[in-house]
Amino acid sequence: MNKQKEKQLKRARRIRRIRSKIFGTAERPRLAIFKSLKHIYAQAINDTKGVVVAAVSDFELTKAQQNKKSQEMAKELGDLIAKKIKDKKINKAVFDRRGYKYHGVVKNFADAVREGGIRF
Repeated sequence: MNKQKEKQLKRARRIRRIRSKIFGTAERPRLAIFKSLKHIYAQAINDTKGVVVAAVSDFELTKAQQNKKSQEMAKELGDLIAKKIKDKKINKAVFDRRGYKYHGVVKNFADAVREGGIRF
């Protein structure tokens, strides 16, 4: 098996293991993050109904904000999704790191969401 395929399978196993322990509800949606090499996306998901409560991506940021480093962009997105979730009158969430290590972009995003007033 080549290294790329093995890496994908390991990440899929991590995602499955994490998702088996967390579940989003209407009062406490699951806050999932996805990052590629160039972009960052995040969604607040109500798993009981299977709907997305709020979603953000770096495409929603201004050009000046998009030209920043990815860690700074993650802070901007964390603030943005915290505002969107607060507008829906939700104060708590469950954080789903989607198999990524909790450092760098993922940590900055989570810290910004917490600073925005969402607890998890």
